[in-house]
Amino acid sequence: MSTYSTIIAGCMSWGDWGKQLSTEEMIAQIEITLETGISTFDHADIYGDYTTEAQFGKAFKQSNIAREDMQLISKCGIQLVGNTRKNTIGHYEYSKGYIIRSVEQSLKNLQTDYLDLLLLHRPSPLMQATEINEAISILQAEGKIIEFGVSNFTPSQMELIETNQKISVNQIEFSLTENVAMHNGTLDAMQINKITPMCWSPLGNVFGSETAQAIQIRFVLKKLCKKYNATEDQLLLAWICSHPAKIHPVIGTTNKTRIQNAQKAIEIQLELEDWFELLVASQGHAVP
Repeated sequence: MSTYSTIIAGCMSWGDWGKQLSTEEMIAQIEITLETGISTFDHADIYGDYTTEAQFGKAFKQSNIAREDMQLISKCGIQLVGNTRKNTIGHYEYSKGYIIRSVEQSLKNLQTDYLDLLLLHRPSPLMQATEINEAISILQAEGKIIEFGVSNFTPSQMELIETNQKISVNQIEFSLTENVAMHNGTLDAMQINKITPMCWSPLGNVFGSETAQAIQIRFVLKKLCKKYNATEDQLLLAWICSHPAKIHPVIGTTNKTRIQNAQKAIEIQLELEDWFELLVASQGHAVP
């Protein structure tokens, strides 16, 4: 079983969909992330229009970093319309052959023999649990993936997949401003079934937004920053990490200071009333 760092480095913006890091810059980014204590790197085959994994793999190959010092996550299943594929419409594909081919391509791109974790990127209304199980069973038997999970799946969709195959992780959108998973049974189901939650977009819409919700949250954060001697982004991550489901935030920043701040956030223990004050600020009303 793979052990993931509490904070996970999201690599979506490292390549063509964001910072367009050179090989040298990407090597430095990997090294900075590892030095900070973040050892898990989150990918998906589609990032950078199916190019970012190969760019990361080239950097990893040229570095002196040992494979056992990091955990690699990738996702498959989304068929994008872009420059690298002949799709005429965006769709999902979870046939046995496609899952296997996707993983083998990700391994080639990342220049590794195995993925610590494979995720189905988004649920498809046409997915068949038995066929998914066949693909995952083959990939695990061949040592090409260690653990299997899903992303953006509801409780019933997780239950469907688990009729045939154990899920280790569900990566969902979750933050102070997007916390429906805390109320619709998603996080409850993960705790019940011992599924590790990871969350993307953990800072939500707090910054760069002038909604009443964002303004009220920033007002509370400003006060709590002084109390905890912490930054606003640290407190937002600490709020997530306080949940008993033990959520792993996936951060997208490539800024060294913000990466360091994120790692330090796991040391912050929010007092109960402070946690609820942030929730009330987000909800715009008192708890029932």
